[in-house]
Amino acid sequence: MFDWITAFLEASGYFGIAFLMFIENVFPPIPSGLVMRLAGFNGASGAQTRWGVILAGTIGSVSGALFWYWVGRRIGEERIKRLARKHGRWLTLHPVEITQVSEWFDRHGRIAVLIGRLVPTIRTLISVPAGVARMPLRQFMAWSTIGTAVWTGFLSVAGYLLESQYERVQAWLNPVSTAVVLGILGYYLFRVWRFDGARRSRA
Repeated sequence: MFDWITAFLEASGYFGIAFLMFIENVFPPIPSGLVMRLAGFNGASGAQTRWGVILAGTIGSVSGALFWYWVGRRIGEERIKRLARKHGRWLTLHPVEITQVSEWFDRHGRIAVLIGRLVPTIRTLISVPAGVARMPLRQFMAWSTIGTAVWTGFLSVAGYLLESQYERVQAWLNPVSTAVVLGILGYYLFRVWRFDGARRSRA
């Protein structure tokens, strides 16, 4: 995956950064950490500017978050619960968990979006309850953009600072990034295997 992302970013520039960060939010197994660190490294080497890298990454990431916000808003809480009752094992989700998340989000919506955008995996999922709870779009965009800019800025600066040592770490970044994808898949399969269908009756 490292080699593919590297080649894609070199060929597509800012557009590639925004596109991969959008896809990373829609399809989380593409690791944002790897994308933004590589983009930051390119900024250090002169291929792009630091601020351009951060801006492109933020735009792409927020666009992906907006996609899931509209999915949540369109589907609504009751429909998600019905899906969980029917396909809970494959969604690894119980209706009661949806209720718990909605109640928590009602109390901590703004800070949830801000902090959630800084946490791997959660940064994608947090947009769905925001949409389900019908959080005002401007409010969602504002807090999501702030959190995302901090996240992409941190990662790109890390790549920028690694410039002189990037060739040294490249050898182990490729297997590590592949392991992350396999780990996410393994965790999903584990959740499917351990799914307790009996909990549906308590939803």
